[in-house]
Amino acid sequence: MNQPDDLIVCRCEEISLGEIRDAVREGARDPDAVKRMTRAGMGLCQSKTCFNLIARLIHEETGIPLRDLKPFTTRPPVRPVPVKSWGAVRVKSCEK
Repeated sequence: MNQPDDLIVCRCEEISLGEIRDAVREGARDPDAVKRMTRAGMGLCQSKTCFNLIARLIHEETGIPLRDLKPFTTRPPVRPVPVKSWGAVRVKSCEK
């Protein structure tokens, strides 16, 4: 992939091509390893926009066939919830 290192590959997490290249050069050999090292694919789209680019880069850097690169392990996104939004929640006391 002959692109500049500052090219954004994962728009959700703002991960650049250079960050992904570094992860692969440091030992990431599959998309999940890249995900753990960079957070690429952990955003709201859950890698729908960046997986193919990441897989292609792993292939180009390592020679691993694209067919052997499995998709990211998907998990539902988690969003922070402000504590003040819990104000209406009432908790029953266990004391008698």
